[in-house]
Amino acid sequence: MTTDARSAGARALSRLLGSADFARALTLAILATLVGSHLIEAVSGTVTLRTIIVGLCVLSAGVLVVRREEISLLRLVPTTLLMVLAWAFASVFWSTDPASSFWRWVAMAGVAFLAVTIGHVRDTLQTVRALGDVLRVALTLSLVLEILSGIIFDRGIRFLGIQGNIASLGPVQGIFGTRNMLGFIAVIALITFAVEMRARSVRPGLSVYSLSLATGLGLLSASPTVLILAVAVGSATAALWLVRSVPPQRRPTVQWTLAGVVAAASITLYLLRTRIIDLLGATDDLAMRNQLWSLTRFYVGRRPVQGWGWFGAWDVDEQPFAALNQLLGEHHTTALNAYVDALLQLGWAGLLLICALGAVALVRSWVDASQRRSVVYAWTPLTLVALAVTSVFESFTLYGVGWMLLVLCAVRAGQSRGWRERLGTAAPTGTIPTLPAG
Repeated sequence: MTTDARSAGARALSRLLGSADFARALTLAILATLVGSHLIEAVSGTVTLRTIIVGLCVLSAGVLVVRREEISLLRLVPTTLLMVLAWAFASVFWSTDPASSFWRWVAMAGVAFLAVTIGHVRDTLQTVRALGDVLRVALTLSLVLEILSGIIFDRGIRFLGIQGNIASLGPVQGIFGTRNMLGFIAVIALITFAVEMRARSVRPGLSVYSLSLATGLGLLSASPTVLILAVAVGSATAALWLVRSVPPQRRPTVQWTLAGVVAAASITLYLLRTRIIDLLGATDDLAMRNQLWSLTRFYVGRRPVQGWGWFGAWDVDEQPFAALNQLLGEHHTTALNAYVDALLQLGWAGLLLICALGAVALVRSWVDASQRRSVVYAWTPLTLVALAVTSVFESFTLYGVGWMLLVLCAVRAGQSRGWRERLGTAAPTGTIPTLPAG
């Protein structure tokens, strides 16, 4: 091949990687892979899933290189995210299985890199549209498989974890493996579909179908966390609407008042947690969780600051996870609480860093959403609220699609409210410029 031919090929590849169509296709591929990770792993195996993610990371790196003149290195990654990744990497050196811990960290960093890429090549509305398209397909496929399993063939689909209970109105799992994951995805889908509808970015009929689909599957999941998530997100939506409706000069007072109400409500809910759990019919589930958390606290006490090393989802061959499952006589893959899981694996230092990552992103995105005219900016804070509440009951936020959403929201919040904006070094990020403040 001649030099001219190689140069022409390189220019063609550069144009492809830098095009808007390729950015959209890459975003859809990343979201589909992470949302459908359980389905991919069940059908084709773990190696296939990892190969796809590695390939997407390579493509993402190529896109960022081609767009390097549009992206400021200073604004590429939130500082809090770098601190979390650095501490997780440091924990490899004192973990019980350094090799396994390292590769789990690589997976964590890889998913974060994919989220950072989306944050810099697509704007908020484009991200919401892409996520909405992926969630519509995933939830529709879940419903179809549940109907085939529970009504037409009347037998479960074991390799997908589908039990075929739709005829008895649940619980159903869809393509997500567990009912709690389906419930979590359904709530994220409701937020996304509602923003799509209010932004008028999809047809009204499609919006009605999407919202009905997410609501129906959320209810059929029979997950006790769905109701709590729905109430939390609904309350956050009402609070954000209230803040957006008052004059700008009164917003700080309203914001601080709402913060006080949230703090008081959180304390009240904690004090009344037993009664609430009884009303939800989850007493047995709470007893199991309390036993798990009690044993976890014992191991946390042995390494309170640094933790036992980063592993993400548990592996029964590693300590202290194998000991916990052996003592409980069960097979848990997480601590069923992201905060407890982070405390066990990364210690108090890591837990505080992860909480800082989410809290800083929530404050930034909330303030931004309260000042912007477009409703699309509400997606980031509402998604962060859903992640924070879900983390009390599950560890989804620490890996997979939950971790991707957390990083994506942090990147999105940092682009408009980060400290870098005050340095005068702002540069284009490859996304469509944000709307002006209202």
